[in-house]
Amino acid sequence: MFQLFSYFSFLLFCFLFLSRPSFPARTTPDTTTVLTANTLNATWQEFSRFLDVGIGTQASGMSELKRYFHRFGYLSLSATDNLTDVFDTQLQSAVIAYQTNLGLPVTGKLDSDTMSLIMSPRCGVTDATGATTKALHVTKHFTYFYGKPRWVRGSPMRLTYAFSPDNMIDYISNAEMGEVFKRAFSRWAEVIPVNFTQGEEYENADIKIGFYHGDHGDGQPFDGVLGVLGHGFSPENGRLHLDAAETWTVDFAAVKSRVAVDLESVATHEIGHVLGLGHSVVQEAVMFPSLNPRTKKVELKVDDVEGVQALYGSNPNFKLSSLEESENSSNEAVGLNLRSPISKWTVGVLVVALVLCT
Repeated sequence: MFQLFSYFSFLLFCFLFLSRPSFPARTTPDTTTVLTANTLNATWQEFSRFLDVGIGTQASGMSELKRYFHRFGYLSLSATDNLTDVFDTQLQSAVIAYQTNLGLPVTGKLDSDTMSLIMSPRCGVTDATGATTKALHVTKHFTYFYGKPRWVRGSPMRLTYAFSPDNMIDYISNAEMGEVFKRAFSRWAEVIPVNFTQGEEYENADIKIGFYHGDHGDGQPFDGVLGVLGHGFSPENGRLHLDAAETWTVDFAAVKSRVAVDLESVATHEIGHVLGLGHSVVQEAVMFPSLNPRTKKVELKVDDVEGVQALYGSNPNFKLSSLEESENSSNEAVGLNLRSPISKWTVGVLVVALVLCT
C-alpha cells in the first residue's frame, strides 16, 4: 500500500510539473533585461543600481534619474531646484505617473518592470504632450502634441520629404535608405488621405531627415549609443532627426551587433510625431516610446491608426474594421495560450495513475 502511494505521489508530481501553464512572450523587457542592460545601454547603465529602491532611500546618482524623468515630462523642475540623491515624494510621484502612463504595475517603486523600461532605448520626444484623448474604449491611448497641431494643405494633401546632404550615415546606401523611408511613409499613407513624395531639394522639403551627433542645435541633444534613438518635431516643423551614434540596420541577418537598431521601426515611429501624434500607452503600438535593440516594430496598430485618423481622416481605401478583426484574433490567440495545455504526457500520467489506484 505504501509503495502504491509512493508511485501515485511521484506521478502526481509529474502531472503538476508537466502541465504547468504556458505564457506568451512579453513585449516589454523582463527582469533579465535589467541585469544585462548595462552591457548594452551606455547612456542609462548607471540606473541599474536603483533597482527596488523606494521612498526615503538615498543613493548616489539619483539626481540623474530625476533629470531623466524631467526630460520626458514626469518631473517639474525650475532652474533653481537643487536636485538631491534622495528618493523623495516628488520622485515617487514621477515614478507613479510614469508607471501609470506606460501601462506598468503602479507600485511607486523602481521595480524590475519599471527599471527595464527606463533603461530601454527610446524616442527623445517627451511623453507629456499636453493633450490626451479621453475615450471610453480601453484601446484608445494615443496622444497629441499640445494644441493638436496638424499639417494643413489642399486636398489631396501632398507632403515632400528629403534627406540632409550633409548629415547622413555612409554604411547604408542611398537606395536602401530611400526604400526604408518609402515603406515607412507608405504605412501612414495607407490609413490617411496624405501622399508622401521624396524630393531632391532638402531646403524646400516639408519633412527634413538627417542623422546627427550629440548637441546638434535643436535643443534636444543626442546621448550616444542607445539611450535616445531619435526625435520628430510636431507639425508643421517637419524635422526628423536620428542619432548618428547608433548602429542602424535594415537587415538584422547582415548586422550581428547586439546594439543594432532597426531603422524602419524608428523611422515609422518618428513620422508619427511629424504628423502630430504623441506617444501611446499601448505597448504593441508603433507610437509606444521604447524600442529594444534588434527589435522590429513597423506594423501600425488600431491605436496608431485611430490617433492619426482623428487628425487627418481616413484613407477611403482603408478599412479599420479589418485591422480590428486581425488584432482581436491575435488577442484571442494570446488568451488561449494563457490556458494550461494538456499534453500527451499529461494524459499518459493520468491514465497510469488511475490504473495504479484501481
